[in-house]
Amino acid sequence: MTDLPARPFAAFDGPALLASGTREDVALAVKRALDGGARGPVLAFDGEGRQIDFDIRGSEAEVLARIAPPPPEPRGRGRPKLGVVAREVTLLPRHWDWLATQPGGASVALRKLVEHARGGDQDRRRAGRDAAYRFGSAMAGDLPNFEDAMRALYAGDGGRLRELAAAWPADVRGHLLSLLEA
Repeated sequence: MTDLPARPFAAFDGPALLASGTREDVALAVKRALDGGARGPVLAFDGEGRQIDFDIRGSEAEVLARIAPPPPEPRGRGRPKLGVVAREVTLLPRHWDWLATQPGGASVALRKLVEHARGGDQDRRRAGRDAAYRFGSAMAGDLPNFEDAMRALYAGDGGRLRELAAAWPADVRGHLLSLLEA
């Protein structure tokens, strides 16, 4: 389970953005572009910047049926709406003693400790940066200033990244920046 916000899927016909949105919307846009004689290579990306393929054989209804999410698994015991998973934790007696004194009990204290250790915003920034890099490698890897732009990306220098990517196609630059900022 992830706390990261969902980023939209996207498809490109060469450097031009075909569609951005749900998996279904992008898959249909890819099918329509390929059926209608796309100008450039048609590439699709998930919300994490990974290049993906859609099986676009058949009608639009058949395409949608193939990419539909699997039915949800039957619910078990516990608190499914919260995504709570019960597992065993082994601690020393002094750790259990400390947890017993915490407000909300052991579970609340452990969740707070884990969230603090995860870094919160730092994880989101890293995920956005990595998604932007994956997408940029596929769509802008042969464009001017790519290497320097990726150095600026990993240095956290957004101004320099924007400056170096200014000459790139607008849709490619825009999607890369949207992945970074999501």
